[in-house]
Amino acid sequence: MRREFIDKLLTIVDKNNVYFDEPMSKHTTFRIGGNADVFIEIAADEIENVIEACNDEDVAYTVIGNGSNVLVGDKGIRGVTISIGKRMSNIEVEDDVVEAEAGALLSKTANNALNANLSGMEFASGIPGSVGGAVLMNAGAYGGEIKDILVSANVLTPKGVVKCYSNEELELSYRHSKIMDEGGIILSAKFNLESGVYDDIKSTMQELNGRRVDKQPLNYPSAGSTFKRPEGHFAGKLIEESNLRGYRVGGAMVSEKHCGFVINYDNASAMDVRNLMKDVSKKVYEDSNVRLEPEVRFIGEFE
Repeated sequence: MRREFIDKLLTIVDKNNVYFDEPMSKHTTFRIGGNADVFIEIAADEIENVIEACNDEDVAYTVIGNGSNVLVGDKGIRGVTISIGKRMSNIEVEDDVVEAEAGALLSKTANNALNANLSGMEFASGIPGSVGGAVLMNAGAYGGEIKDILVSANVLTPKGVVKCYSNEELELSYRHSKIMDEGGIILSAKFNLESGVYDDIKSTMQELNGRRVDKQPLNYPSAGSTFKRPEGHFAGKLIEESNLRGYRVGGAMVSEKHCGFVINYDNASAMDVRNLMKDVSKKVYEDSNVRLEPEVRFIGEFE
């Protein structure tokens, strides 16, 4: 990467927020991934200029959030990795509307809603992701989805223009949004909630999080649900019916607690996880004639 480009980056972002040869295993919930050439913890007023610099110099860039739904390849990520996290995590509440920057954690956003006696975001309180990623893939749990509460999202389009998309314009569906097809970076989102009673909201959050602890393998690194829910089926049930509970490839394993999760059981590599997912998909298709699609996004270089 050219020195002139690095110098330009450092005029946009303070050197304390720019890292070189940064292990991505530190920034994913799988705790897996090779090194990123350049890793930037970005702020809202820097992101447009950083992307413009990358485009001007023809440098590839990758955007990540909390790293909770990704698998980064063992050979890492070339170019610039832009981390939308703690420096883009402001949350504001006004009346029944919660507005959060893309790097805000869903759990913290839900807690802010709770403290304002606002109901509707309880389902998201235990999802280990950020607001930007949740809007991008219409995250959901326990019968709730982002599309149920989203008013609008500010998006930096591939053309470098900040545009406000309404809920309808985002075309949210199961683990999908228009932004996934057209590209763009979610900068912030507004959620419309309802006035509620603090103790009732808190009780619902505790109940849902209790169910999560009981059913999910939270004591091992993972990326959450590994496969999308096939229409008319449950991925975990299909995997269990194929006798793959506890199936291992290297250090990766199908969780014995919940077959819908692939876990980093013992210092797994990204290729361990990817090969296990291929094996699981093949076996389920042979047994059930159902194709499992990854919910996890693959980023970087694997081979």
